Amino acid sequence: MNRNQLEHLIRAAAGNADVREIVVIGSQSILGAFPNAPEDLLVSMEADVFPKDRPELSIVIEGSIGERSMFHETFGYYAHGVDETTAILPIGWQERLVRVENENTRGNIGWCLEPHDLAISKLVAGREKDLSFIASLIRHGMVSEAILRERLSTIDFTAKDGKARSLSRLDQIARSVLGNESGT
Repeated sequence: MNRNQLEHLIRAAAGNADVREIVVIGSQSILGAFPNAPEDLLVSMEADVFPKDRPELSIVIEGSIGERSMFHETFGYYAHGVDETTAILPIGWQERLVRVENENTRGNIGWCLEPHDLAISKLVAGREKDLSFIASLIRHGMVSEAILRERLSTIDFTAKDGKARSLSRLDQIARSVLGNESGT
């Protein structure tokens, strides 16, 4: 997905849910802060979104412009209607959202995760594709390991070893990308 396609999804999601503001929390939210993000970060053809003030309307978005919809078949990309509990995010993420609003969004606003908050959500999820995504963010200089560590410390993990697992994942990524032996 590219920035133009994300803007189109913001416009379509807002129109279908009859709202003005859409939050983008998946990997393609990187396009908020980095409209020309490197290709290796843009492989997904879906954006995880929800209406900012009416997250319950995500089901409308999913049904109208979701996977296998006419929208998806027509354009080759789609929105996945989610809610703010879909991703585990650090304290204060709402205040750091990156605004996307222009002619292509037709006055609607897309609120994309700030890149460090996006990386934290992927670090906690811990899937292989998420860890590769974080490694690319670090490799391209789009996030700072120190800020990731700081934000990770703000999460209240429900799993007893959640913080330790997430820190271990970050250590592994730092070693592989930065050659950082201490992981700090």
